[in-house]
Amino acid sequence: MRWQSLPLIIGFAVLALIVGSRAMLVEGQRANRAAAREAIEYQELLSGLLSLAQDAESGQRGYLLTGEKSYLEPYRRAVSAIPGQFARIDSMTAPDDQIVQQINHIKDALSQMQAELAETIALYDQGNATKALDLVRSGQGKAVMDEIRTSMDTIRRIGAAAVATRDDHTDQVETWLRVGSLAALLAIFLLAAYTIRQSRRRFREVVAAQEELMRKNIALGHEIQTREKAESQIRQMQKMEAVGQLTGGIAHDFNNMLAVIISAMNLAQRKLARGEHDIAKFIEAAVDAANRAANLTARLLAFSRQQPLAPQIVDANRLLTGMSDLIRRALGEAIRIETVLAGGLWKIHADPSQIENAILNLAVNARDAMGDGGRLTIETANSHLDDSYAATHADVEAGQYVMIAVSDTGSGMAPEIIAKAFEPFFTTKPVNKGTGLGLSQVFGFVKQSGGHVKIYSEPGEGTTVKIYLPRFFDPQEPVVPGGRSGNPAAPVTETILVVEDDAQVRASTTNAMRELGYAVIDAASGQEALQKLAENPGIALLFTDIVMPVMNGRKLAEEAVARRPWLKVIFTTGFTRNAVVHNGVLDHDVHFLAKPFTIEQLAAKLRDVLDTKQGTPE
Repeated sequence: MRWQSLPLIIGFAVLALIVGSRAMLVEGQRANRAAAREAIEYQELLSGLLSLAQDAESGQRGYLLTGEKSYLEPYRRAVSAIPGQFARIDSMTAPDDQIVQQINHIKDALSQMQAELAETIALYDQGNATKALDLVRSGQGKAVMDEIRTSMDTIRRIGAAAVATRDDHTDQVETWLRVGSLAALLAIFLLAAYTIRQSRRRFREVVAAQEELMRKNIALGHEIQTREKAESQIRQMQKMEAVGQLTGGIAHDFNNMLAVIISAMNLAQRKLARGEHDIAKFIEAAVDAANRAANLTARLLAFSRQQPLAPQIVDANRLLTGMSDLIRRALGEAIRIETVLAGGLWKIHADPSQIENAILNLAVNARDAMGDGGRLTIETANSHLDDSYAATHADVEAGQYVMIAVSDTGSGMAPEIIAKAFEPFFTTKPVNKGTGLGLSQVFGFVKQSGGHVKIYSEPGEGTTVKIYLPRFFDPQEPVVPGGRSGNPAAPVTETILVVEDDAQVRASTTNAMRELGYAVIDAASGQEALQKLAENPGIALLFTDIVMPVMNGRKLAEEAVARRPWLKVIFTTGFTRNAVVHNGVLDHDVHFLAKPFTIEQLAAKLRDVLDTKQGTPE
């Protein structure tokens, strides 16, 4: 057995020798390249030294010819820089007698030249310009410069010869290595032929034994297949019976719960129609039935053995920083990525791998929407979703959340597309370009983690997807109330013009402002807003959405302020502030309130802007 393995051992040894030799050759080539780079750098230092000498000579001659002190500036700079240049040259000078000798010649020549330049300048300063010019015309300076150039040319030739010698040596080594490699490959081929011949002989012996074993395995296989078919039929019958029982049980329980809900709602409708308002018990019964239905769904998910999440305490800022390289590789060079991380961000309790998958899904969708290029903005922020927001969004609980927003400058989505975006297998991508499961997976994870997902998008304006994950409260950390407390707000008297193209959002915003005591005038477009602004001179503040058809919020604000310079403006949008600013829609120094906002946030922003001094009406 040991002799049978010998050819393989020899073959591997030869291959190792070839690989090792190649590695040594590569290292030699790297050393040659490094030497070439050092030679180039050395020549550049010498050229710089020559340039300094020329600058000093030019400055001296300019001063002698014109008498202007400004011509001495290049001379002084060159004289002060020459010692440092020599220090760098000395540090890189090889211990070569010829090169050291030429460097010493250059140093002596430069010292002689500097002495002559200093002497002529001193003579000129003493009033003896004629003698100074005679020294210049004597040709000593030119002779010194020629000597310097000659020494530098000698150094260049020495360096070039050294590099050429190294290259010739490398070429010789590579030639011998090539010949050796061919010989080694031939030896390996012969060893392989010998090994194959011996292996074939042993294989024939093994095949005979395997054929006998195969005949027995075939007989055993037929028996196993017969048993598996019978067991599969039994399992299928049991599975169908279990599914039938489960379906009947689910239908029975859900029908009971739906009966309670429908009955309670019908009774409540009847009482309300008669003007009676004692319907609390019916609503309570419906809510209880709905809760039981939700619990049943949770049990069904557990029964289906869905893979459970592995939640951990997560710092979203650190997670995003850690996956920045992954996002950049996924999006490619054409997409510019901006990350805006909030300071003092709360912790969350969720599965970090699922968070990464969700962000990566959103980033890839954004990349596809942007086509040939664009800007992706990833932002984090602490956020509070209040009761009014929760009441208008299904399955959202009021409270404190950590928001992760992914914004793009892509083509955007129409409302009918947004309505179907989270549906499984719904996609607007071409065939074989997407499964339609990405956003549904994000939606399912966020919902399973107790969070909320919201899409803000307009055709041609890009898309922002906001993920809200519940804030994690440490057991030692008290829960911070979401609402503000304090003394009741002082009475307000201002009139506000609200401009919003979405009727439901416009209604909720105006109702909130009226609840705060403001007089409110609303408009559905920029043109209508300008008309109402002209009709109502008492308007103190313009509260406008940014993204609107025909005339967007920026254009509306510019026109309104041009008509009334004292008018104050607050912008709002579902897009994150940073995404809007970087997309060039909004400037940094304007007042802004991001959607969704609580009534407390709205009240604080309105007072903050209205109480700011900004001119007076004429």
